[in-house]
Amino acid sequence: MAHLLYVCLDGLGDDPLPELDGRTPLEAADTPTLDDLAARGRSGTVVTVGPGIAPESDIAVFAILGYDPTEEHPGRGVVEAIGIDLPFESGDLAYRINFATAAWPEIVDRRVGRDLTSDEAAALADEVNRTLRLPDATFELRATVEHRGVLVIRSAEGALSANVSNTDPAYRKEGPLGVALERFEPRVASCVPLDGSREAARAAELTNLFVERSAEILDASEVNRRRRAAGSMPGNVILTRDGGDTRPALQPIRERFGLGWGCFVEMPVERGIARVLGMETVDVPRLASAEDYGVWAELAADAVHEFEAVYVHLKGPDVPAHDGRGADKRDVISLIDRAFFAEVLPRLDLRETVVAVTADHSTSCARKAHTADPVPLVVGGAGVSPDGCGAFGEREAATGALGALRGVDILPRLLPLLA
Repeated sequence: MAHLLYVCLDGLGDDPLPELDGRTPLEAADTPTLDDLAARGRSGTVVTVGPGIAPESDIAVFAILGYDPTEEHPGRGVVEAIGIDLPFESGDLAYRINFATAAWPEIVDRRVGRDLTSDEAAALADEVNRTLRLPDATFELRATVEHRGVLVIRSAEGALSANVSNTDPAYRKEGPLGVALERFEPRVASCVPLDGSREAARAAELTNLFVERSAEILDASEVNRRRRAAGSMPGNVILTRDGGDTRPALQPIRERFGLGWGCFVEMPVERGIARVLGMETVDVPRLASAEDYGVWAELAADAVHEFEAVYVHLKGPDVPAHDGRGADKRDVISLIDRAFFAEVLPRLDLRETVVAVTADHSTSCARKAHTADPVPLVVGGAGVSPDGCGAFGEREAATGALGALRGVDILPRLLPLLA
């Protein structure tokens, strides 16, 4: 039986950009290794969640791992709480949060200028945990990576419902799905119940109290006083999104597809997904340099021999796209080709390994947001004959023999190649 190396490049897809001579960052990047994989393999495109849906990473990763997020996703807050071992039980309310900058209620920057350190965020979370009290309820706020964090609220009056709206205006709640918006009013949104239940009304009430009262604490904090003095934006408001209220019990991925999985991730949301689906996480460093990508490549090659399937999630392309930095996104993709793929593929016997590379969603540099556009997919290695595509890119992939797929279709298409 062949083994599988399955790589997701976060936010890979994009629009053609004038500054890149009408090419996308992927098309403009120097990617000889991925281009060679495309020339030897077969390509296609993927709408990861559904037509017209600009997905967040969590629901898109669920989909490309073979789980329909419209039916099986517990909410991003739950996934991230599980990913960082934050206690959570059904009836609690878990949110993914951002520390943000606001002149209340106007939002100045949803990510505190992307320079809030993890240590600063942890200090802000500690201050809120020590100082804020909610009526007949408790909460735990945990900072994770830079401006990101998780909030769990528990009510002494009974279970809470996650069927409430986000206070982060950049994302709309649609059932269990978090959908990214290209255009939104930059104001802290009020959390409102999305049904007539007492549980949703109580959840909305507690969420609004938390956001308003924590903003008062954060605005006066010593951390933010120092940041203002240094000319940096304060992290003085917390934006909540994509709540969940039920601890999931999903079919393990080994049972669903008959493969034992190893997982390479660096963000809490992907770690949470791995745990929810029963994948074994491999201990890896945060990706900060070409040397780190090389370490991941070496460990991934070893893991392919240890596991039947290995999932690798590389965050790199998404970050510069959100900031509109097309050339930087191009350069990150080039780095990944050179420092990861050019190192890992020569270590594999491609007669006995299937390699699949795709993305969770497109992130447009022009629009500085996730979009509903399809992402490229390339599959090479064992049992794969070439389809004539000469490079790995959005437009080239659209001509490939794999055609247009949904995210949940990918693994069922790969399984026959592994037999």
